[in-house]
Amino acid sequence: MPDNHWYRATRAAGIVWTALFASAVMTLVPGCTLPHAAMNRTDLQPFALPAADTGQRVEPAAAGRTQVLGQTRRGRSLTCVWLGDGPDRTLILSGVHGDEPQSTDVVRRLGEFLAARPALLQGRQVVLFAAVNPDGLEKRIRKNAAGVDLNRNFPASNWKPSHPRGRYHGGPSPASEPETQAMMGIVQEFKPHKIIAVHAISGGRECNNFDGPAEDLARQMSGLNGYPVRPTIGYPTPGCLGSWAGAVRGIPTVTLELPASAGGGPCWRANRDALLAAIQFRATPLASSIR
Repeated sequence: MPDNHWYRATRAAGIVWTALFASAVMTLVPGCTLPHAAMNRTDLQPFALPAADTGQRVEPAAAGRTQVLGQTRRGRSLTCVWLGDGPDRTLILSGVHGDEPQSTDVVRRLGEFLAARPALLQGRQVVLFAAVNPDGLEKRIRKNAAGVDLNRNFPASNWKPSHPRGRYHGGPSPASEPETQAMMGIVQEFKPHKIIAVHAISGGRECNNFDGPAEDLARQMSGLNGYPVRPTIGYPTPGCLGSWAGAVRGIPTVTLELPASAGGGPCWRANRDALLAAIQFRATPLASSIR
C-alpha cells in the first residue's frame, strides 16, 4: 500500500494535469487536437465540481476538481481547476490572448507544482483558468473566434466601442463574448480575495501591473521576479479585466506581464516564487467585492 500522503499528492497532480492538458495543452502544440469528450468533467470523477447548491467540499485539500464554465463560439469547453479548500481565495487566469501561449504554460506548470505539494495550499483555495481563449490559442491569434479582444470586453466604466478590425476591438457590447462571461462568472462565484492575470508583452516591458488595492501585492511579486511595478502598461486598456475587477469591484488585481520573447519554461522559472508568494499574500479586497 503506498504512503497515503504521497499517493494523494500524486493522484491530485495527475487529475490537475489531465484537466489542464485537456483544456490547454492541446492549444500549445500546433496541429494537436483532442476529442471534445476529453474535456467533459464527468470523465474526471470523483473530482468534478458538485452542483452549486450542495455545499459539498473536496477532500483532501490539494485534490483537483474541474468546472466547465461555458463554451467558446467554436464549441470548446472553458474549463477551470479548483485546488484546496481553505478560506483564502486566489484566482489565476491566463491564455486570454491566443498569441501569448507562454502564459498558459506557466499556469499549467503552477497547477502541477501545487498539486504535488499539498502543504502550500493549507488554508488556501486557488482556481486556475489556464486557457481562457482556446480558440485563439489554437491559431496563435490575439482575439477570440469572433475577432474580439477579450481583455477589452469587460463591462467596466471605461469600455468603449471600437473598430471591428482593430487590434484591440472590445466587441459589439460589453461582455458580449462567452469567454468574458466565463471569467466574470467565476469571479462572481468564487469571490476571490485577489486575482492574478498572466499575459505576455513585447519590447522589454514585462511588469507587475496592478489595479485596485493591489500595489503591495505587486511589490511583493516584483521583489521575487524582478519586474517593475506599474499602475499602467503605458497605453489605454478600456474594458480590461483590471478595470472591471480591480478598479470597479475593488478586488486586488495584478496583471503579470511576461516577456513575449521567452518561452514557458524560462517564464515559469522566473516567476514561480512570485506566483507562490501571490497565493500566500493576504490581500484586503474592498468589502463590496466579496459579498
